[in-house]
Amino acid sequence: MKMKKNMKSMKKTILMLLFLAVSFGGYAQHDQRHQAERKFSPEQFEAEQQQFITKHACLTPQEAAAFFPIYREMQKKQRAIFNRMREQGKIKPADNKGCEKYIKNRDELEVEQKRIQQTYHNKLLSVVSASKLFDAIIAEDIFFRQKMRNFGRGQGNGKNNQRR
Repeated sequence: MKMKKNMKSMKKTILMLLFLAVSFGGYAQHDQRHQAERKFSPEQFEAEQQQFITKHACLTPQEAAAFFPIYREMQKKQRAIFNRMREQGKIKPADNKGCEKYIKNRDELEVEQKRIQQTYHNKLLSVVSASKLFDAIIAEDIFFRQKMRNFGRGQGNGKNNQRR
């Protein structure tokens, strides 16, 4: 009699462990799929950004075709400077002189970023009106704010996150 109770108890325990193992396995797979969905795709980001700016700045297909190669070139140059600033800021200098040098260098790099932006804005004014460039600049700001907000919520892929 005791043996039957122990066998029933063991069966229940084994079934419960099996159920838990299957449940955790399914959860782990779901979590991996969810993380894969949130993985950042530069190509998707760029396509969404281009679509967002085109829509909000009311760019015609011809204007967009002339605008975005110049815009991408500007972003590439600005990103290179940003990456330099980020690399230089990874390690705090050992003394005040080193910190002062870092601060002055960072300021120079930020000014360089603004010069690049100014140069490319002038180029972009040759392909779209000032009003459309203004709208594109505002759209870019809105797009980045939305992406950062959504990224913080774990919605980094940006699907269905566009708002006017």
